[in-house]
Amino acid sequence: MTNNTDTFSQRLLRWHALHGRHDLPWQQDRSLYRVWISEIMLQQTQVTTVIPYFERFMQRFPSSRALADATQDEVLHLWTGLGYYARARNMHKAAQIIRDDYADQFPEQIDWVLALPGIGPSTAGAILAQATGQRHPILDGNVKRVLSRLYAIEGWPGNKAVENQLWQLAESLTPQQNLADYTQAIMDLGATVCGRKSQCSACPVSHLCLAYQQNRVAEFPTPKPRKTLPVKQTQMLLLKSTTGGVLLQQRPPSGIWGGLWSLPECSEKNTPAIQRWSERQLGLKIQISDFLPTLRHTFSHFHLDITPIRCEVENPANHVLEASALVWYNTQQPEALGLPAPVLKILKNYQE
Repeated sequence: MTNNTDTFSQRLLRWHALHGRHDLPWQQDRSLYRVWISEIMLQQTQVTTVIPYFERFMQRFPSSRALADATQDEVLHLWTGLGYYARARNMHKAAQIIRDDYADQFPEQIDWVLALPGIGPSTAGAILAQATGQRHPILDGNVKRVLSRLYAIEGWPGNKAVENQLWQLAESLTPQQNLADYTQAIMDLGATVCGRKSQCSACPVSHLCLAYQQNRVAEFPTPKPRKTLPVKQTQMLLLKSTTGGVLLQQRPPSGIWGGLWSLPECSEKNTPAIQRWSERQLGLKIQISDFLPTLRHTFSHFHLDITPIRCEVENPANHVLEASALVWYNTQQPEALGLPAPVLKILKNYQE
């Protein structure tokens, strides 16, 4: 039974015991390492998408040391398709710091956790609350939505003043005990009941919710001011050797698709200019077969229209194979390399 004097956390914990998620892979053997990896993967990514990635990751990297000792290519390869690749690069760097500075033990002090690459206040709090039971509030996207509705908070949560207000509310609601369950419970509430399409009839705290009382649930959280995303264009050369390999080029370590292997990008527009570019930049003489249909890949801040250009290579020179940032990629027996999702799609579509 519940009553009107029950606190938010009491009602939430009671609901979670009956309706929350208890069988997620990272909830089994809930170590700091496993919870950390899951929290990084879950940033801006749904649970159903993350589960198979997490399971493959744990099979290959069962410990922080195994992750630290791996190559970046191995890490990015297992991350391929999950997006936001800076998460994987930062996670790999953090594992190396844990190996070198913390004797392979994930730190348990909040300041030390926050000092690791790729870990902000909400992620740090979620890791320590779930794995060690420490009391730390969290404020991921799901929690922002719950609190914005609960208190009818006006303004986009990405605004610093609004975010600070939400942090204060998160702190005030976080109980002193049962932190692992409470942290999972408030994330579950936002993910399964108080989602973009709310299910207020199933909510254990609807009687406390100002947005519900005011019949304004759909208005919260205030959406981000809409901007028209700019469109950028690029051409990618699908360079095939006589032996069937496709030339890949490693991108710079930072920026879009940092450290991943991609098809060489060329800004030249006509066939002779593209041929001259290839010979000058790659040392390869090519014949262009055809310009393939353009595909669009959308990032958070722009659209990228990619036109693949299928080419035949006349002289797959040995020095290209030896270049550290170039590799002939066998699509039939692929190496463990990290590939951007649209590049992987191009390779699958045109590997004949």
